[in-house]
Amino acid sequence: MTKCFIGGVGFIAINFALTIVSWTSTAPNNTTLSELPEDSLYTNHITDLYKSAHLEESGLNPSVFEKAVTGFYNLKKNGDVSSDKSILTIADFDLNSTKKRLWIIDLNKKKVLLNTWVAHGQRSGSDIARHFSNSNNSFQSSIGFYLTGEVYYGQHGRSLRLDGMDEGYNSNARKRSIVVHGADYVSQETINSLGRLGRSQGCPAVAPEVANIVINTIEGKNVLFINVSDQPYTSRYLDEHLAAMYTAASFNHTDTIDSNQVDSLLTI
Repeated sequence: MTKCFIGGVGFIAINFALTIVSWTSTAPNNTTLSELPEDSLYTNHITDLYKSAHLEESGLNPSVFEKAVTGFYNLKKNGDVSSDKSILTIADFDLNSTKKRLWIIDLNKKKVLLNTWVAHGQRSGSDIARHFSNSNNSFQSSIGFYLTGEVYYGQHGRSLRLDGMDEGYNSNARKRSIVVHGADYVSQETINSLGRLGRSQGCPAVAPEVANIVINTIEGKNVLFINVSDQPYTSRYLDEHLAAMYTAASFNHTDTIDSNQVDSLLTI
């Protein structure tokens, strides 16, 4: 990743200011981003978000978080996410279904809004999801990045449509009616009875008592990332270099680092 400086005010500015002290003495004035070394402040930004939101304590793997945030920024860069959106939802299907493996995170506030259960598809596996498909009637979950769509009322009541953004992995989500909805089989009672959650027809189903909270929080072109680490998966949204460059451009509106900008930011 290219080392970059976020010079404007915003949800990352102060944290970057603290980190920048470590290299201001060696970086020359007006150093271009392309000339800065690898292992950038973008990494420090991700680490700060992770720690500030206490994600380790809630069980979210840091590498999964980094992938999800990188995709979030790249989707924003493409204009797929509204400029005022900061909500990122992560479902980590590396974990078994008895774990609360769905996180809704406000990146601006560096805060977990909800950590809860989420079901996977019937044919993806029993307690752990191991098989994934983008095909209709597969009854399997699909991995990758999604954008949340509109709310509607269907057979599961109030539900939220999803659009898969990764061609070949989840791009048929809308055709397959892969949606967020509440389901009675997502409960502690089901875990006690079966030793696992119940399973959906491929939808990331949640408990009925939190369904409206989830839908209200993430509807309207927010990012959902369903992670599986041991499956073949590539995505153009996982380019950390582009994500880092986007954050720099978004908050600094320039491709250079100026010592006056550093000084002014450090006095905030």
